[in-house]
Amino acid sequence: MVVTLSSRDLPAPERFGWFCDLVARDMAPHDIVTEHVPDFRASARLLSLGDRIGVSSVAFPTMQSIRTRRLIRRSDPELWALALVVRGTMQREQGGNRVDPRPGDLVLYDTSQPYWASVATDDVAQSIVLHLPRQAVPVPEQRLRRLVATELPSRTGTGALLSDLLTGLVKQGPKVEAGHIPRLASAVFDLTTAFLAGLCEADGARTGAARRVAQLHQIKCFIRARLGEQELTPTAVAAAHHISLRALQYLFREDGRTVAGFIREQRLERCRADLTDPLLAGRSVAAIAFRAGFSDAAAFSRAFKARYGMPPGAYRRSQGEPQPGNPPRRPE
Repeated sequence: MVVTLSSRDLPAPERFGWFCDLVARDMAPHDIVTEHVPDFRASARLLSLGDRIGVSSVAFPTMQSIRTRRLIRRSDPELWALALVVRGTMQREQGGNRVDPRPGDLVLYDTSQPYWASVATDDVAQSIVLHLPRQAVPVPEQRLRRLVATELPSRTGTGALLSDLLTGLVKQGPKVEAGHIPRLASAVFDLTTAFLAGLCEADGARTGAARRVAQLHQIKCFIRARLGEQELTPTAVAAAHHISLRALQYLFREDGRTVAGFIREQRLERCRADLTDPLLAGRSVAAIAFRAGFSDAAAFSRAFKARYGMPPGAYRRSQGEPQPGNPPRRPE
C-alpha cells in the first residue's frame, strides 16, 4: 500500500505541525527545529510492506531533528532505520559516533537511542528511509549499534544493490500489485540482513538462532502471498523451502504456533479485512472465504465465529455494510 502526502494540501500555518505529526506516526516523535515554520513545504511517499516493515521517501527544507530520552520514554517503536540520502547534506550523531552523509550515502540509526540530525539544502532535501522492527533483524544488537551514525558502503556490493532497491521501491511502489507486496518485503528484509550482517562480520542470517529468525520470516511472507491457493499446506510450504516437514514444524513451534494454525489464522484475518472492503461489497461471504483459501463454507463460518465471536455475515453487518465504489475516507 502506497500513500502520497503533501503539505501543499494544507494552509501554510498548519504545514509544520502536520509534518511533525507525520514523522511521529511514520517513525517516532522528534523535536524539529527549522526557520521554515511559517510555511513548511514537505511531501512524503509511504510504502507499507507489512510486519512493520516500511519505506518512506520524505522531502523537506533545511531543519534539525532531535530524538531525546524524554521522547523515547514517551514512545519507542523499537526500529532500526536505514536512510539513503537522495538530496541535501546531512550531519548525524548517535552513540558517540558522528557522520556527514552526502547524496548516495546510507546511514543507520536506532529509534531507541538518542540522536541528533541536521539537514542543509538550498532547495529541498530528500531521504528514503527503510524501517525494520529491531527484534526481527537477525544480527546482534550490540554489533549493529557500533554502526549507527557511521559511514556505510553504499556504492559497491550489497550496499549498492540495497540503495537501488530502495530507490526503485519509491519510484515503482504505486504500480506494485498488492499480491506482490509480501515477496517484496521478503526481498527487502533478506538483502538488508545480508548487508548489515556483512558489515558486522556476523553472517547473522546463516548461523544459529539468527538464521532461524530470518528463515521463519521468509516462510511467513511466502504463506501470506499464497493464502488463496487451496494446495497451501504445511507439506507444500516445506517443499517450497527445501526443508523437511519436521524442520518446518520445529521453526513454528519455537514461534509458539503450528504451521497449519498460522495458515488458518492468516486466512481468517484476510477474510475479516475483505468483509469490510468496499471493493468487495458485491461478493458473498462464501466467495470471500474461497478467495482466502477456504474450500468449506460451513467450516469457515465455524472457524470465523470461534476467532471473532460472531459469524462472518453478522460481523460484516456489525461493521456497517460496505458500499460498492464508495471506499472509506482516509483517516486524518
